[in-house]
Amino acid sequence: MNGKHRILVASVAFAALLWAPSSTLAQSLGDAQSFAILGATPDVEANGTGSVINGDVGVTPAASIIAFDGTGATVLFPFTTHANDGAAIAAMTSAMALYTSLGVGTCSPLGSDLSIDSPIGPGTYCFSTTADLPASTNLTLSGAGTYIFRVGSALTANVSSTVTLLNGADPCNVFWQVDSAATLNGVNFVGTVLAQATVSLGTGASLAGRAISTTAAVTLAGTDTVGGCSAAEAPTETPTETPTGTPTGTPTGTPTQTLTTTPTGTGTQTPTATPTQTSTNTATPTTTPTGTPTTTATSIPTSVATAPATFAVTPSATPTATSSGTPTVSATPTNTPTPTSTSPPVPLIPTPSSGAGLLLISGLGLSMAWMLRRSARSTRN
Repeated sequence: MNGKHRILVASVAFAALLWAPSSTLAQSLGDAQSFAILGATPDVEANGTGSVINGDVGVTPAASIIAFDGTGATVLFPFTTHANDGAAIAAMTSAMALYTSLGVGTCSPLGSDLSIDSPIGPGTYCFSTTADLPASTNLTLSGAGTYIFRVGSALTANVSSTVTLLNGADPCNVFWQVDSAATLNGVNFVGTVLAQATVSLGTGASLAGRAISTTAAVTLAGTDTVGGCSAAEAPTETPTETPTGTPTGTPTGTPTQTLTTTPTGTGTQTPTATPTQTSTNTATPTTTPTGTPTTTATSIPTSVATAPATFAVTPSATPTATSSGTPTVSATPTNTPTPTSTSPPVPLIPTPSSGAGLLLISGLGLSMAWMLRRSARSTRN
């Protein structure tokens, strides 16, 4: 076999390797699904300013999250930070399980230089030591499916390097299992990077995916962008309860009654009440009628009075009472009719001009004279 034949066979074999269909199923992120950055110790730190994180930021077992409050990096809503809380701990457990699962199965070996002219298709690839994307070079991934890269040492994407996705390749289906540190300084890099040492992004770097260190820190240099694959947890709905039953309460206020009074006799009135509200109060209103016995009132406010026989009175007060029954009202009129009395008859004495009168006068005179004489005798004896 001459040199040309050897080159042709090598080229065909390499092309077959690049375009081999993937037998790897989509990987599960579990509780790490919502995270864009997850570190272990001593912290996760956003140096510089202007970085934007589209996903949760967490750290555990350390509890130090530095400058992800908008001073160095802004975490976009609805995502937030988790300092060694339940969410961060659960996410780290899922991340470590994912790291282990990425190492299972066979892989196709690649050289350390990622600047391959031909596109790489879905599949599982492995590097014996480092994987390096030189400055200003490009890595192309083409085709829908899962991409897994196992890096035996460090991963480096140098300044101005890029990754291009074609034909349905999805950055959220790209995974990098790195046995050492990951340094991402390129214009853009893709995938979920799980490293067992520090993950660091240089100034202006962009990572469409996640930066996760299972044992060390995650750091940003400034004006970095991380995220795009994080899925926010569904909000928990708060059920709205509908109260049942009949509400009970005690009404407040003073019920108002309208009383209609009908005076009877010469001074006593017996009003009748028609209450408009039931109450437990008992009222004994007193009304004072005004007017004269011979005058009929022309203005009757709320009580109507009908006078007996010779006069009509109009009460000047409208009693207001709260009653559970029919109250009895005693009214004392101030103007009681004055009856007209007639003197007893005086017996008539006949005038002296008549005969009978003269005879009567004479008899009286004799009687008085006799009585005076008798009285005198009694005195002498």
